[in-house]
Amino acid sequence: MKSEITLLPGDGIGPEVTNEAVKILKAIEKEFGHSFALNHALFGGIAIDKTGSPYPQETQDLCKQADAVLLGAVGGPKWSDPTAKTRPEKGLLDMRSDLGVYANLRHIRTYPQLINCSPIKNDYLDDIDIMFVRELIGGIYFGDKVRLDDYAKDVCEYSTSEIQRITKVAANLAQQRRGKITSVDKANVMATSQLWRSVTTDYLETNYKNIELEHMLADAATMHLLTRPEDFDVVLADNLFGDILTDEASLLTGSIGMIPSASMSDDNFGVYEPIHGSAPDIQGKELANPCGIILSASMLLRHSLGLKEEASAIDNAVESVLDDGIFTVDLSKENFVSTVAMGNAIASKISS
Repeated sequence: MKSEITLLPGDGIGPEVTNEAVKILKAIEKEFGHSFALNHALFGGIAIDKTGSPYPQETQDLCKQADAVLLGAVGGPKWSDPTAKTRPEKGLLDMRSDLGVYANLRHIRTYPQLINCSPIKNDYLDDIDIMFVRELIGGIYFGDKVRLDDYAKDVCEYSTSEIQRITKVAANLAQQRRGKITSVDKANVMATSQLWRSVTTDYLETNYKNIELEHMLADAATMHLLTRPEDFDVVLADNLFGDILTDEASLLTGSIGMIPSASMSDDNFGVYEPIHGSAPDIQGKELANPCGIILSASMLLRHSLGLKEEASAIDNAVESVLDDGIFTVDLSKENFVSTVAMGNAIASKISS
């Protein structure tokens, strides 16, 4: 297969972990006979420095002509002034809207090799496998905003059609898994959540009668994620609640550095990225865990390119390396390896 992938290394540790993902993609190319055209583009803070925009036109063009996009990380103290006219995070919002990637998938799973890395009690963590489906280009992040010296306002808006399309994504994934959706909202106090609950119920009852639907208030969901995570299969949430819950759920895995994500449009185009930030405190020290972006590359192959065997090869390689006791510093404070060494170890499993 010949495919075009746009790489957005971004800021902080983004370029370091992106280099390791490229190493893995090249191993897949060699092992399975594919050809991936990898085009680098500026994005985030570095793009602001060089072009004045976090999402410059050339980057927009490269993203739109690609089969998929792989992103490292954006942001850092250099661009953190809240009064600045443009910030790296604005590039994320603009890109998601521009590319129409409205469905964010975050796969939270526990590895037996990393159970002791989690601050959560070990007996809660066996075989956790949760797929979060977060609506990504609506809600309070994209609503009208007002900021004055003594007053501020953020508007949260959702339409029936926006809720239906993200519910469809969650339902299709649930059909491939255990057949259960937990829809998270605040229907006791928010009008948008009341609409969300009504639409998800009607849509699933009409189109997916075989799916079990559970409604849960967001505050209850935050508690149950840590006390009975095994009960969750697919979690459906709006932009704000999905953002918060998936970061909390990273505690289950032992490290946020292990978690991949995909932001999908209707035509299988996707932007793939680890959910960790740019981690400027460890930039350049070769301490970053590249597994999040490597597993994101696996999701890219699976969801956008339809290469399920190749994606499984990456997943298996990561697990095999963990079986060998090879960990980065976020997973083990003793006998840890560098970012490059972790990437090399995973690549060698694919090529062996």
